[in-house]
Amino acid sequence: MDQSVAIQETLDDGENCLIAVQCLLLLDNGTESRLLGLVEHIKEHALFMFMHRRMAITGSDVTLQKIIPISYDFSVVEVSSPEELAVVGADTRLRVTFLNEEIEFKLPFGSHTRLFLSEVNRAWCDVCEQYPKSPKFDWLTKYQKSAKEPGSLPSIAASTGKIAKRERSHSADTRGHKEDKHTNSSTDKARGEGAHENSQERVKGEGRNELVRLSTHTVSNKAQMLTMPQFGLRDTLIKCELLKNEDAYTYIENFSFFLGTYNVNGQTPKESLRSWLGCTPQPPDLYCIGFQELDLSKEVFFFNDTPKEQEWMKAVSEGLHSDAKYALVKLVRLVGIMLLFYVKKEHAEHISDMEAETVGTGIMGRMGNKGAVAVRFRFHNSDVCVVNAHLAAHVEEYERRNQDYRDICSRMLFRQLDPTLSPLTIMKHSIVLWLGDLNYRISDLEVDHVKDLIMKKDFETLHNHDQLKRQMDEEAVFVDFLEGEIEFQPTYKYDMGSDKWDTSEKCRVPAWCDRILWKGKNITQRHYRSHMTLRTSDHKPVSSLLEIGIKVVNEESYKRTLEDIVRSLDKLENECIPSVCLSKSEFHFKDVKFMQHRAETLTLHNDGQVPCKFEFIKKLDEPAYCKPWLTANPSRGFLAQGDSVDIDLELFVNRSTAPELNSGQQQLEDILILHLERGKDFFISISGSYLSSCFGSSIHTLCQLKEPIQDMPLETIRELSLMATSETNSPDTEKALDIPKELWMMVDHLYRNASKQEDLFQQPGLRSEFEEIRDCLDTGMPDTLPGSNHSVAEALLLFLDALPEPVIPFSFYQQCLECYFTSGQCKMIISMLPQCHKNVFNYVTAFLRELLKNSAHNRLDVNILATVFAALLIRSPTKQDIMEKRKTQEFFQHFLVQETH
Repeated sequence: MDQSVAIQETLDDGENCLIAVQCLLLLDNGTESRLLGLVEHIKEHALFMFMHRRMAITGSDVTLQKIIPISYDFSVVEVSSPEELAVVGADTRLRVTFLNEEIEFKLPFGSHTRLFLSEVNRAWCDVCEQYPKSPKFDWLTKYQKSAKEPGSLPSIAASTGKIAKRERSHSADTRGHKEDKHTNSSTDKARGEGAHENSQERVKGEGRNELVRLSTHTVSNKAQMLTMPQFGLRDTLIKCELLKNEDAYTYIENFSFFLGTYNVNGQTPKESLRSWLGCTPQPPDLYCIGFQELDLSKEVFFFNDTPKEQEWMKAVSEGLHSDAKYALVKLVRLVGIMLLFYVKKEHAEHISDMEAETVGTGIMGRMGNKGAVAVRFRFHNSDVCVVNAHLAAHVEEYERRNQDYRDICSRMLFRQLDPTLSPLTIMKHSIVLWLGDLNYRISDLEVDHVKDLIMKKDFETLHNHDQLKRQMDEEAVFVDFLEGEIEFQPTYKYDMGSDKWDTSEKCRVPAWCDRILWKGKNITQRHYRSHMTLRTSDHKPVSSLLEIGIKVVNEESYKRTLEDIVRSLDKLENECIPSVCLSKSEFHFKDVKFMQHRAETLTLHNDGQVPCKFEFIKKLDEPAYCKPWLTANPSRGFLAQGDSVDIDLELFVNRSTAPELNSGQQQLEDILILHLERGKDFFISISGSYLSSCFGSSIHTLCQLKEPIQDMPLETIRELSLMATSETNSPDTEKALDIPKELWMMVDHLYRNASKQEDLFQQPGLRSEFEEIRDCLDTGMPDTLPGSNHSVAEALLLFLDALPEPVIPFSFYQQCLECYFTSGQCKMIISMLPQCHKNVFNYVTAFLRELLKNSAHNRLDVNILATVFAALLIRSPTKQDIMEKRKTQEFFQHFLVQETH
């Protein structure tokens, strides 16, 4: 959760919290949690330190304790011990200094901390650029009364005067550089004092690019180190050649990876996990442990905060193999999906390039009740990605599970150390380990037959009816992945606290929901089993022990290979100009539709005498290299002599780009400029035809259309769109429909077919069915909507989300926030809406009230519907904070509660 929102609520106009990080304040007698925010005001910056509640959501959750201005008297250095530095996943320990005061913090390991520190570095560089002017910090004086430590602010005035007398001394600069790992506190103090003597030699401070340690490079990732931004083309060539000749300086060494998955059904740990995690004769080298349904409460679904994270992490730490000591490298969680990554302490120094990401695949592709969490890292010289997934439930939803898998693969993107490089996808790693509650079931067999086969231990026959096996055989999912032979009984579903199959009314068919798969070379599975003795959940945990061959660097061979490469590059340097040939320079996309992914391939071939770097560059006065509906993947890269690369030119029209394409204000036209470093530029023409859609069209326009939108001339749609922007508040003409016919079709379908549908508006539909629904609404064919109730429900949400002007127009947004607590005033606002908007609002809320009458069947309540629909009907014209979201939900709840007479 972005806790900068809570800080922003405490600030005055013109002050902006750029980024915030939760950290630990190090005290003599222990630690205390704090919230650090980087606050900006007209090119002046300061660190605000807040005491806070466990999760800061609003301004009332935080209390200002101290302000640290970022001036020439400010510095931040890393003071991690050698033991801490050896563990890549360890927290970052920092010392912040202002004048004579020092404070130490521990910031959590990860990309967010790196981003926070880079922003602090940028803020300090702003101070340098303003020389000889000195920051005044007048805007901070008003906070003196609110700060918990009265002495934390009076030093500001003295600070600016002191800077002036010292002629903007850069004492902080020397102190700000990264300290040597082995520097102790006394030598640090000496360096701090000595810095004052040298500071006068520097009139203008240099930007401290190494303000803090952002990552640690070990022997195992020397080739990767060359991708850092400070290295130019020459070192990119060296990197490429090193990767091509990797076999010359690496050898394979086997390491044991313990993979585990457990759906805990929202329970707390009730028993030791040692029988699961410590079941191997020898302690594994690495552990990757995945949990699903860690917490099933609504609070975690909406706010992603749960105490069960710590409870299960503690249970895991206590359950690891007792014959080795392990370091926790990373914990990543999305709602109830959590992944823990441990390594033996002696291996920690060989873990690098760690990143963690999450993808939600719930309703509208955003909610995190289903989806995946993942970590990627470099172990010695091998790239590894570990994914923990929880896919869609229910026997009949195997296609939805397939779609979840594809979404996770396409949307899970890991940032690289070099920000100019394209993010890495899951499949870009040489080793991929995939575990979780994949939810694939056993099909075409009655429950009694399944149980009979289990009693006979005829797992082979049972496995032939396993949905995951069938989908993998058809290459619908997990292509090139392997799974060990299943010789244990299904792990779902049991009565809680027992080994008995489900005896509830639903009497679920047993299934192997919990699975572990892998992809890569030099991998051997040593065991694959379930653990029946654990009875906390209605699932049984599963484990797999893999022996994986990892590439390890031979130092002497690496040195020789590097020297050979450098010598050969010396001969080529400056001799030749880079050159490439393109497969084609014109691309046309015909009949593009809303939310339809289209792609064409551009092939580049290096026909020159030297390697080259290519990049798509921005055109003059344009914010990006391409229009927002287009991407080139990869958008930059490196080509060795004689090599080729396929670039996917991907086109996707979403809610942001559809309105102007529907109205004819924009067309699918663009020119891409492909630039070769030290070479020429190429111009690539992109064009296409877009089929207008009700998705992304305004309510006003759709109310004027009695025919399907694709039957109407584009000029007519354009004229109606212009009318919509200029006549929003004018009386609607007689010929206009009360509400858009497309909206009526979807709501009427759901009212007739889905009033009692379980998990409506919570379980996503199928993308293929959405496309059929979209085409039906846009063309009028067929007369009735296709697809499941869940697909129609999601189409309705996407329709509302894509409206260029929301149901409650932007101009009414502030009024909604101001009177959210009074039912009468809320209804007064609705009465003032343009007629077509008011009709839509009343129609949708009447439908939702009907759904609530069937809450015993569909499991909906006022809170769920308010959370889902308020975000669509009452949208903010700018970024919306947590408090505003809550106010809009409370506003909308007034219209869901049944009126009493």
